Amino acid sequence: MVVLVAACSTAEGSDVLPVPVQAPLARPAGAPACTATTRLIPSCGAWWGMAPEVFTGASVEQALHGAESRMGAPADVLHVYHRGSELFPTAAEIRLARDPARPRLLMINWKPSFDHTWAEIAEGALDARIDRLAGHLRRTFPERFFLTLHHEPENDVDASSGSGMTAADYAAMFRHVVLRLREKGVRNAVVVMTYMGAPNWAAKSWFEELYPGDDVVDWVAMDPYADDRVQDFDGLVNKTRKEYPDWPGFYRWMQARFPGKPVMVAEWGVFERPRDRSFKRRFFESALKQIKRYPQIKALLYFDSPQAPRGDTSFDSDPGADRAFTELARDPYFRSTPVPRP
Repeated sequence: MVVLVAACSTAEGSDVLPVPVQAPLARPAGAPACTATTRLIPSCGAWWGMAPEVFTGASVEQALHGAESRMGAPADVLHVYHRGSELFPTAAEIRLARDPARPRLLMINWKPSFDHTWAEIAEGALDARIDRLAGHLRRTFPERFFLTLHHEPENDVDASSGSGMTAADYAAMFRHVVLRLREKGVRNAVVVMTYMGAPNWAAKSWFEELYPGDDVVDWVAMDPYADDRVQDFDGLVNKTRKEYPDWPGFYRWMQARFPGKPVMVAEWGVFERPRDRSFKRRFFESALKQIKRYPQIKALLYFDSPQAPRGDTSFDSDPGADRAFTELARDPYFRSTPVPRP
């Protein structure tokens, strides 16, 4: 939906009070503990995470601690954004991931370039940049982390021949970057392919050509937002439109297309409705009731911003919404699998 610049800082930690950690789901005596696989799939429930306080100017540490304090619960996954030649994770992101009191997984969203076409990247134009990043990752961050490349590519596709920005060019770029990172020793990236989650793009003739292949994709993701045509969580993750009668909705499509892969809702947000101030509260309540209908969704990452491009998605813009979001964040479904410690 949006192109973001990472809100990063190497400043020391914030003075926000610690956030209480919810107890995990109770297990029957003798039952195995809930754990994460090597691809970071939680064996019980789903990860809870967010992109915190985006576009506020806060450092990543201030933003995350602030958001966790506001919702009264910790995040399992921190979603951050990088572009171009930026090296990641930053020192601040590493501190948050390695917090001894509450470790977090990183979901790193990287757009390798805005100056080169996908075809040029696939042909090696950014290999030196990729190799430099690989060296940084090997030296500084051996932990497993989520990595997505040029998320939401649909609205950047130029289907004209020779554009270098066709759907097939995107798939080739994605493959090249992942394989180059692996060749240079990066084995800890859990790779995510992130779609917009909008029916109009899924109806394009080239849509299926975006997928770079099972060998370079560990998770699939969508970034749906609750606009004025979405009324609840079901409608969010399975958006349909009468103009596209053959489109079943993203979750249904992902179930059929990727039955063996975990699904991440990598961004989701609920916009303000000035004429219906209780909408956010009702929406968060629907997510609490309906999330278990979607067992393939293994991570739910909220996009928290008072000034997102299409509106205010902050979860606590209304007291009722704040309470409902906190209840959702604290639900045992999102507290059953502990984040792996570094």
